[in-house]
Amino acid sequence: MAAAAGDEPRARGCHIVAVPFPGRGHVNAMMNLSRLLAARGAAVTFVVTEEWLGLLRASTSSPAPLAAGVRLRAIPNVIPSEHGRGADHSGFLDAVNTEMEAPFERLLDGLDEGPPPAALVGDAYVPWVIAVGNRRGVPAWSLFPMAASFFSAYYNFDRLPAWLTDDDERAPDSGEDVDKSDHRLVHYISSQASSSIRLLDLEPLIHNKRTVKHILSSISSIRNAQCLLFTTMYELEASVIDSLQSVLSCPVYPIGPCIPYMTLEDDRTMSNGNASQGDYFTWLDSQPVNSVLYVSLGSFVSVSASQLDEIALGLVASDVRFLWVLREQSPRVRDLIGDTTKGMILPWCEQLKVLCHCSVGGFLTHCGMNSTLEAIFAGVPMLALPLLFDQPVDARLIVEEWKIGLNLRDWASKDGLIGREDIALAAKRLMSSVEAEAKAVRRRALEWKEASRRAVDKGGSSYRNLSALMEMVCTPE
Repeated sequence: MAAAAGDEPRARGCHIVAVPFPGRGHVNAMMNLSRLLAARGAAVTFVVTEEWLGLLRASTSSPAPLAAGVRLRAIPNVIPSEHGRGADHSGFLDAVNTEMEAPFERLLDGLDEGPPPAALVGDAYVPWVIAVGNRRGVPAWSLFPMAASFFSAYYNFDRLPAWLTDDDERAPDSGEDVDKSDHRLVHYISSQASSSIRLLDLEPLIHNKRTVKHILSSISSIRNAQCLLFTTMYELEASVIDSLQSVLSCPVYPIGPCIPYMTLEDDRTMSNGNASQGDYFTWLDSQPVNSVLYVSLGSFVSVSASQLDEIALGLVASDVRFLWVLREQSPRVRDLIGDTTKGMILPWCEQLKVLCHCSVGGFLTHCGMNSTLEAIFAGVPMLALPLLFDQPVDARLIVEEWKIGLNLRDWASKDGLIGREDIALAAKRLMSSVEAEAKAVRRRALEWKEASRRAVDKGGSSYRNLSALMEMVCTPE
């Protein structure tokens, strides 16, 4: 069981300013860290844009209610809206890295509540937070809310082959035949990578040169940080984290699973006017143990309409019970599914509480890092459907490294579509209570659940790392 909030050593008069990258998964990860810091006695100022301030206060898909000790502050809306950033993600990154720094400094100058900041913690994708801290003589930490293996790939980007990075100066001769199907990252960066990750897992992102440029710049800036934090836990990626610690100039602290586990006993909830907590938890209470497949594919990038249709029809054909969080296109999907007592569609739910419910036995996920860590903490096997960014790497770790799921991409046709028959088959395989494969996956998921609880419990690896982090800048009571 995770250590209760009152069990942690507490700091005195310690003020930490937290700055997330303005994207849902990044905001959630930084908020989870802020709760952990506040539980140790720190006063946390959480800085977002005015738009995100409204989203956090009003949106039910935001993190659970703020903990005592966390206050929200906003800078003006100097970047494109959250609702349109997917249309030009590289342009959005440009704006984040050129427009937010100056108003953030003005906000720091105007903070008049409590002691001055003892530390700044910024998402790795807002590297200017480190520069601000260094100019002001304030320790600056960098939070990387994705897998350490994903960080390592880009930290060693110049060692990757030219055919992957599309570097004209290093590209092979046109006559060279390159077999890309099973190239492993570990062949190029040795111990700094999981042996399961393929170079092709990086391809969905790596050819967007502007985005890659931002990632490389962000990772380069970490050499000026006081420390690097990972939202993962040490046990999940021990060899990669050890290797990174040996080559980075700053300490590395995995503090995960950095998820809102302290809110699990909190009965407060937020309502969006469409579905109450009672509706879906009452439904879950009525289902057999390990019988429900929870479905959620993230909030930033969705699957195509045709793939969404195949998922809906595949779930119906599988005869597996399901709880599906779907914000857009839900009327059309409801029409496809028809009247069924085995399925429920919601615009939002308290994901971690749902995953920890005894009736939930599987998770069809896009493999975002926050969702992955929540499933691990809950001990729920995953059906992986990675879309882009770091998700293919996470899916590879889930299926081949940690062995706690199946990868739907293995059933994809040449055009990338996964048909309803294969979705039905995969869902039945994952949720089976009798097949040896499903039993082995579920057993390993429960083992990782116990490991994650030990990591955050008093004396665990993440507990100790968070203690060391606080000792760097805060005076204990």
